[in-house]
Amino acid sequence: MHARAVAATTTALLGTAALLLPSSDVRAADDGERPTVIAHRGASAYAPENTLAAVDTAARLGIQWVENDVQRTKDGKLVVIHDDSLQRTTDVEQVFPSRAPWKVKDFTAAEIARLDAGSWFGPSYAGTHVPTLEQYVHRVDRNHQKLLLEIKNPTLYPGIEQQTLKVLSNEGWLDSGHLASRLIVQSFSADSVRTVHQLKPGVKTGLLGTPSVADLPALAQFTDQINPSHTTITTGYVATVHAFDGAHGKPLEVFAWTVNSAETARQVAGYGVDGLISNKPDVVRDATGGS
Repeated sequence: MHARAVAATTTALLGTAALLLPSSDVRAADDGERPTVIAHRGASAYAPENTLAAVDTAARLGIQWVENDVQRTKDGKLVVIHDDSLQRTTDVEQVFPSRAPWKVKDFTAAEIARLDAGSWFGPSYAGTHVPTLEQYVHRVDRNHQKLLLEIKNPTLYPGIEQQTLKVLSNEGWLDSGHLASRLIVQSFSADSVRTVHQLKPGVKTGLLGTPSVADLPALAQFTDQINPSHTTITTGYVATVHAFDGAHGKPLEVFAWTVNSAETARQVAGYGVDGLISNKPDVVRDATGGS
């Protein structure tokens, strides 16, 4: 724990609830700090989420960082999709009407590749597919972008952490250049984040959610970020997180989600967060001067 954590300990004595009360202590937007802007599921306000089209849209907008979700098929392939069901973002009900509830884990990669993952968003995206993780990282690399990868529902997919790291390694994403500045792996599961850190200590990691201040010392042993919903944080909470050094010896960072309006972006940037995850990353970037 860094010496700055003395201040965090003092704050912790006030109780986590106090930290989460509304705060008027909002950092000025002109203090020189500009948050990183991350395209949530790609630029998902403008193209179907978690598709190569969303990655390309983010690139056209000049957004360097994209976020995605990884789950596993029946035959053990990793695919990029948010829900554990295919129902919301594909035409699986029409293609496989008798296989409700249409869980990702109950379909092979070949079956999922048959699905239309774009028409639900708009007719111009008809024929868009659910990408494999390999296809996704190829496109991110081709666009010279950076990746915030979420391991989704890890309890449904035992061993998915090791498998994800293997795919990343096979595709060249665990070399020194990617590890230094182009890859973060996150999850809502502290156990999953800890596993990633243990398997590949060089990978930068993030824990989704808003853990209590009391839990931060233990979490800082294996994570580099605390990534909460923007509705759950204040200036005080962010400052307390920053007071701890994470797994790689640097202050814990905070990437807040999902921030979609200019007004909210300016407010949350004022809390001192390091990153803003958004469906409309261009709006957030323009509002905050972020990159």
